[in-house]
Amino acid sequence: MEDNRTARIRAADADRERVATAVQTAGSEGRLTLEEVEERLTHVYAARFTDELGTLTADLPRPAPARPGFPLTRAALRRHPALRLHLAVVVAIAVVAIVRWAVLGAGVFWPAFPIFWLAVSLFVHARVRSFRERPGTAVPY
Repeated sequence: MEDNRTARIRAADADRERVATAVQTAGSEGRLTLEEVEERLTHVYAARFTDELGTLTADLPRPAPARPGFPLTRAALRRHPALRLHLAVVVAIAVVAIVRWAVLGAGVFWPAFPIFWLAVSLFVHARVRSFRERPGTAVPY
């Protein structure tokens, strides 16, 4: 005899904690009353399957996607060869400018100005790349 019911997945403690955190956050934001939070937390910790957990947060908004942090990281450099090339050019020009300043013995450290603008261009390039990766979906309310 075949079982036509869909297979249910058992909930792990980590699943329950994630949903409990979402319920507590909704309560602290004023989306749920204290009684609703207590009732839902009781159901969260009594849930055996993941579909039971989903129904407890179905009427709550999804959390906003994480905003990108500092755009120039090792992970970004690994993902984008253009950023690696840009960084290599900035470093090469900075080294040539500093060596030329040291050899000529100029009093004022003039390489600071082009190095600053080269660094700004590198950060802008990295920031543009990070914005292109970010999904543009809004938070569903």
